[in-house]
Amino acid sequence: MDYKLLLQKIEDHYKSELPFVLYSLPDEEVLTCYFQKDSSLHTTKNFSEKGVKLAPFDDIRPTLCMFAANCEVVETKFKSEMLPLDEIQVDEINNERLVHKRLVGKAIKSIEDKKASKIVVSRCKKLPLSRIDLGAIILRLLNFFPEAFDYVWYHPETGIWLGATPELLIKTNGIAFTTMALAGTKKINDNKPPDWTLKEIIEQQYVTDAITSSLEKLTSVIKISKTYTQLAGSVAHLRTDVSGALKNGKATLDIIASALHPTPAVCGTPMNFSKKFIDKNEGYDREFYTGFVGPVDENSNSSQLFVNLRCVKIEEGIANLYVGSGITSVSNSQEEWEETQNKLQTMLQVLKPFLN
Repeated sequence: MDYKLLLQKIEDHYKSELPFVLYSLPDEEVLTCYFQKDSSLHTTKNFSEKGVKLAPFDDIRPTLCMFAANCEVVETKFKSEMLPLDEIQVDEINNERLVHKRLVGKAIKSIEDKKASKIVVSRCKKLPLSRIDLGAIILRLLNFFPEAFDYVWYHPETGIWLGATPELLIKTNGIAFTTMALAGTKKINDNKPPDWTLKEIIEQQYVTDAITSSLEKLTSVIKISKTYTQLAGSVAHLRTDVSGALKNGKATLDIIASALHPTPAVCGTPMNFSKKFIDKNEGYDREFYTGFVGPVDENSNSSQLFVNLRCVKIEEGIANLYVGSGITSVSNSQEEWEETQNKLQTMLQVLKPFLN
């Protein structure tokens, strides 16, 4: 199907309040869309059936799924045009900078008190939209961020979720697996790699250590790459690739995802204390932000799940943009605020024509 016809089909589905999910894998020129045939909200506890999963940050809540068996699945080719990135300014309201800096200060205090080594804190930026043009939003998403996992999920009970996430949670192909430790963030200036400080290096190492520890009992072989810089839109991250072989029969996809999620890149370490801190202090519901999303087909032993970062929820004419940062003992509250401001740019690029 031609992608223009696909976009029209998405608009028709949306106007009929029927669920759909569209996605594009990193650096691939194929769009895949699942058009659900009814308006049911499907949940899943295992990953044995083919479909697209959307999991929340809090694993007490169910994982949603659009199952291939209940959808019309359409694929089409799409070649991105790589649009230039602009710096988009948005107004600060209701002392949001002060509120976030106080949250960062609380996290630093808990770390200084030896209750945690790292805590990831986040905030939600709400912006009114003048209109919603799904076709235009999708094209901007795909053209700006072809190197990311791009997705748009719609269900009348969840609203529209869309994102361009740079972070792979887990990729499987038979017993072979790949994942990554992605943390530390710097703004890119003049297309030059940033100079990483001790803060970002420590923050990223916590993630690498936690991932390898979580996978130790599930793998027969594990390999860890050297740490390098990955560009993601207008920011850069430190990345370490982790790959190897899973123990045959003992490492199903749901077990692996449960072992990895939430990583210190989105929660903190130790996980239990960090999660309690987030629940008590962030002051809003993350919902699917910092959960995971992606296509699953365990029967063919080929699945890819991505951490749901650089995402936005659109509901009732309001865009909810989610951004966070990892706090360690050497964090600075003003710098952490600026990091979240930089991360806002990803979804602001996509939504720019529709901002009031």
